[in-house]
Amino acid sequence: MSHTTDYLSMRPFYAFFHYWMSQWHSMWFRGEVIGTDNIPATGPFLIAGNHASHLDPPFVGCQVPRQMRPFARKTLWSGKIFSWWLDQVECIPVDRDSGDVGAIRKVLQALHDNRGIILFPEGTRSPDGSLQKPKAGVGLMACKTRAPVVPVRIYGSFEAFGKGAKIPRFGTRVDVVFGKPITAAEYDDPRAGKERYQIASDRIFARIAALPKPRYAVI
Repeated sequence: MSHTTDYLSMRPFYAFFHYWMSQWHSMWFRGEVIGTDNIPATGPFLIAGNHASHLDPPFVGCQVPRQMRPFARKTLWSGKIFSWWLDQVECIPVDRDSGDVGAIRKVLQALHDNRGIILFPEGTRSPDGSLQKPKAGVGLMACKTRAPVVPVRIYGSFEAFGKGAKIPRFGTRVDVVFGKPITAAEYDDPRAGKERYQIASDRIFARIAALPKPRYAVI
């Protein structure tokens, strides 16, 4: 059974966009949403998913009944209005080209505040919709926090609004599939030395890749 969204526990601005985005997804990109019962109802956790579209963060976040803090590259904080919006929905800016100690601190603070974090192991959007090799950053975040990681696979977002597209293709199905949480004991190998974080990312991403696409009934 999926959890009921507790809008009263969210910041009003976030709650408004959470509701609006969930309606937008169901109206214009009507796909299946599976496995929301795998999302922890309490406590800190991470969500890690594949990334092929700008639609991925909001379409994942709007299915989670708790307030999340998604990652976003620092360069997006360029205009005043959009920067203000990113701050209001509590996005965490991250420098993808260097070890961002500040981002790690913000993740730890977010988990302490009982927020979940949305991460994308590939680091950037796929150029063609196929799965790319994960980077070590997500493994670093997971191993540092020791938090459970909920894998999520998004199907159809590249077709709906992939890299290079000017406008979304309304009516394209975008499915969101959540898997069972991965514990630290499953993804982390402290004895792996300098490869520890890449191994953790690889293990997490393997669980993302294994999530099956929903089957639609033939009428």
